[in-house]
Amino acid sequence: MSKYEAIILCGGKGTRVSKYTKKIPKCLIKIHGKPFLYYQLKYLKKNNINNVILSTGYLTNKIEYFVKNINFIDIKIKKDGKKLLGTGGAILNCLKFLKTNFFVIYGDSYLNFNLTKLIKQKKNPTMAIYRNYNKFDKSNVKIDKNNNIIYYRKNNKLKLQYIDYGVSYINKSVFKKAKKKKKFDLSELFENISRDKILKGYKVKKRFYEIGSYSGINEFKQFLKNK
Repeated sequence: MSKYEAIILCGGKGTRVSKYTKKIPKCLIKIHGKPFLYYQLKYLKKNNINNVILSTGYLTNKIEYFVKNINFIDIKIKKDGKKLLGTGGAILNCLKFLKTNFFVIYGDSYLNFNLTKLIKQKKNPTMAIYRNYNKFDKSNVKIDKNNNIIYYRKNNKLKLQYIDYGVSYINKSVFKKAKKKKKFDLSELFENISRDKILKGYKVKKRFYEIGSYSGINEFKQFLKNK
């Protein structure tokens, strides 16, 4: 059985949930006694991902302390450095440690589907999307009948149905045009490749969970409680 790789982007400061993140990074917010990152890693292992890179920035030492006792999955930590690189620059910083294809996951997102569903489009980067209707956040994705998507990284006035679910399966080659940049946002790259009609979408029926907001934290707690 194949083993897959993933990078989790957990370098942000979590300013929107500062009540929790004054002394710890967002990915270590305790949910029912365990750090959020623990649930993410367990989910990845369940989905046959054996190697994970944690791209860190804020309070990396706290993350290092936590993962040293994790023995069910292989983890490598790659720190941004003195200056945060942005989500795109952070991935560039990790590319040499990754093979050809890999999953990219946001450090505050909890996924709720079989990740291998994203691997069907082997030649195209594929983003998981959810029919959102602006419910959980501003919808930012348009999809056509061939599953090609247009991704909008900035606020738009369009009445879009779908939102980025928080995970994509991509190939190193999509970063060739970005290698001259050290700091940039992943959403910028997604928007550019979507304009070139090479970004595919996979529709997930179950909602995602996130801890980037106080309401999101409470909803995730309730989700685990009812699981």
